[in-house]
Amino acid sequence: MKILIFDHSEALAKQSAALVQACVAQKPNAVLGFATGSTPVETYQQLIKLHQAGQLDFSKVTTFNLDEYYGLPADNDQSYSYFMRVNLFDHINIPAGSTNLLSGIAPDPKAECERYDQLIESHGGIDLQIVGIGKNGHIAFNEPSDEFLMHSHLVNLTENTIQANSRFFESPDQVPTQALTMGSGQIFKARQILMLATGEGKAQAIHDTLHGPVTPRCPSSILQLHPDTVILLDRAAASMLD
Repeated sequence: MKILIFDHSEALAKQSAALVQACVAQKPNAVLGFATGSTPVETYQQLIKLHQAGQLDFSKVTTFNLDEYYGLPADNDQSYSYFMRVNLFDHINIPAGSTNLLSGIAPDPKAECERYDQLIESHGGIDLQIVGIGKNGHIAFNEPSDEFLMHSHLVNLTENTIQANSRFFESPDQVPTQALTMGSGQIFKARQILMLATGEGKAQAIHDTLHGPVTPRCPSSILQLHPDTVILLDRAAASMLD
């Protein structure tokens, strides 16, 4: 893995956006994987700036998102579909039909996950996948468990994850307790992975990701085995690295 450490989050975001830009320049019809949460927002802002400057064309790009809350419709302002529209898709020239997310209101979550995986495969897989990391080492909503799961699936969120996400909702009772997520194996199949992490609260998870054993108890540790992963950190997130 390649590890890049930055003095502040803006520099990190500019570099991650530049890597996305390079991918699309090399392959205009690239398949990009996107993440939600607070960490990638600055990267999306930089992508918008590159597009507005005429330096990044999304017209032939296809995107897939890592996950979606189960039980929330796409027009709910806390859904990840809504998040992506507000923070990126509404500001770039990507066709609406080229953005793909799991449906949070699918009546059959297993069938929805199978559909999503098949759709990814039909596009030749993901060229570049952006991921964040949770304090417990989760990537997407792959929580610590006894095994790495290959395919997209419905997951029961841990209490720690629910508490971490409660800041986005008016009350803890409104926080979804389940989500649909790509599996660790599906994420691992991306040809390039960019992991973004900022803040001291992620330092232990980053240490365990890079220096701990490869174990589903720390789902992000699987990236130690990936042939092309770039870890982008601010100094606080990197504070526990040797």
